[in-house]
Amino acid sequence: MPPLLARSDYPTLQEARYFNQASLGLIGTPAVAAMHDLLDRVARHGNLHMSDDDEVAFLDGLRERATRLFAVDESRIATLTSASELLSQAPQLLSPPAGSKVIAVATDFPAITRPWLRLAERGDCALEFVEDRPESDLTADLVARIDSRTSVVAVGWVQYATGTVIDVPGLRAAADAVGARLVVDATQGAGAIPSDAGGWRADIVVSSGYKWLGGHGGVAIGALAPRVIAETPPLAGWMGAPSPFDFDATVLSLADSARRFTQATMSYVSVIGVTKAMDQLLAAGLDSVEHHARRLEDLLLDGVEQHGWQPFHLRGSPAAAPHIVSLTRPGEPADRAVSRLRDEGIICSSRGGRVRVSLAPYNDEHDVADLVAALA
Repeated sequence: MPPLLARSDYPTLQEARYFNQASLGLIGTPAVAAMHDLLDRVARHGNLHMSDDDEVAFLDGLRERATRLFAVDESRIATLTSASELLSQAPQLLSPPAGSKVIAVATDFPAITRPWLRLAERGDCALEFVEDRPESDLTADLVARIDSRTSVVAVGWVQYATGTVIDVPGLRAAADAVGARLVVDATQGAGAIPSDAGGWRADIVVSSGYKWLGGHGGVAIGALAPRVIAETPPLAGWMGAPSPFDFDATVLSLADSARRFTQATMSYVSVIGVTKAMDQLLAAGLDSVEHHARRLEDLLLDGVEQHGWQPFHLRGSPAAAPHIVSLTRPGEPADRAVSRLRDEGIICSSRGGRVRVSLAPYNDEHDVADLVAALA
């Protein structure tokens, strides 16, 4: 089974078997070359090769790729420095009624839950957590908690520690029934499996750029519902104006689209890198990326299950993402296993007391064979 992306574009693979794209992802040579080119040709020279108009238009390429990734109109695409930048504004943007209930997942990524914890700490909402359990359907458990008091559901589409996939359309339907808002962090799914933010109809969808999208830190993308775009960003910045370089400091002037959520100058080097990386993913096709991960997952489970390792979800479960496999074996502490794997040149992570394996487009059957042998 050959890799989907050229292994020669990832020098790290000459030193290690890398199964950690869900943490700090590898960056391919085309993206790195684009980043170096921008730094050498443009960025280091200040405004000599980048005018004010060039700077305002610089994010257009990333927005165009994001429209294809999320399947939404470009007017709904926000460009950000991080997913947390948008998630932290969600309580103010959605303004849940005082005393209403916000539902989240107890083991979700903290960037999703902490803004709501802060709101609950002030007494402005009641935050209710749902457990992600291997013997249960997380989507069904979330839906079961939604009632007439629920104002917001805030979740990670793919759970970072377990690889559990939430049925977003199903969750949206349940939220609609009581008029609740929906926040989705797509960071652990965008770029690894097909997404349809337009069909999800979530109020906020956001993804970091430095994991499965193949970029570096300092850039993220979001897809916002029209009624969210109509709101004034709680953290309004100068780049969110229709004409940022008009520099009118006396007026809160905001673009009519999701561009109003761009705060300020960001890492343009990271922007060009993730734009190039997204070109590769979109050219390969996210259906193909998912299929590749699924085949590697089957090889991995065929090998490790006979040695006592079990995935968080049963094989074939619709709630199991193919690209994040969470493994455990009785009597085998995950931290110790991950440390032993690192000593053997195999890089993965310990998350939630389990060994988390990321299966990326650059991995091949030889990577998986070495991982199976080490875990055995």
